[in-house]
Amino acid sequence: MGDTSKKNDLLDFTMSLGDHLEELRLRLILAMAGWVAALVFCLFFGKVIIAFIEKPYISVMGKDARLQSLAPADGFTTYMEIAMISSVVIASWWIFYQLWMFISAGLYPHEKRFVRIAAPFSAGLFVIGALFFIFVIAPVTLRFLVLFNKEILGVSSNFTFQNYVSFIAAMMLVFGLAFQTPIAIYFLNKTGLVSMQALGKSRRFIMLGVVVIAAVATPGSDVFSLFALAIPIYLLFELGIFLSYLSNRKSHRNTIAGD
Repeated sequence: MGDTSKKNDLLDFTMSLGDHLEELRLRLILAMAGWVAALVFCLFFGKVIIAFIEKPYISVMGKDARLQSLAPADGFTTYMEIAMISSVVIASWWIFYQLWMFISAGLYPHEKRFVRIAAPFSAGLFVIGALFFIFVIAPVTLRFLVLFNKEILGVSSNFTFQNYVSFIAAMMLVFGLAFQTPIAIYFLNKTGLVSMQALGKSRRFIMLGVVVIAAVATPGSDVFSLFALAIPIYLLFELGIFLSYLSNRKSHRNTIAGD
């Protein structure tokens, strides 16, 4: 009788395809509204944002260094591009919240608590990933490229405003998304979609997959940038396994204590 009641309770939380589509529409509208609000903010403060993004370039090239604009519309189009990408970073907490709420709508009650844990960490990791690239990876990458141009090729490095900002902005997004790895691993494990045994056995394939993903995410970049992305992704994968292990062990202890 108890099992039948439990099954009925679970069935009460299932959603039809129409309900899922309606939930998706609502979450997309809310996410877009948050992004538009952040975009307006970034359009007003774009100069401050660009000055922040130029910090790695200035640290490598010197305080008097200036980026160049070669085409009449480069400045305007690049300003709009960085405003749009920066607005995604700023609104990431709201966007990821809506994403996780959409996922949560299709889960059983006992699974939804994992979403409440994952949502804030997901947004935080996205911002940390973007800032990690700006403050740690970008200066080292630029220094390597400038040194390579000078010492190996014998050419000077004169980056254009459009190419530099596009590169930095794109890599901020890539690193922000890459830092979602531990949350994804934790969520997949806690919802029973992937077991600890499967994660452990897949390490060799994951290492290869990470390198391939990093190569695709950094097209045209140097080998250093590739591994600068691949290594953190794999370490974050291991962090996800470790967090899942700790959570599973805690759940096991609570089960024993309850018995």
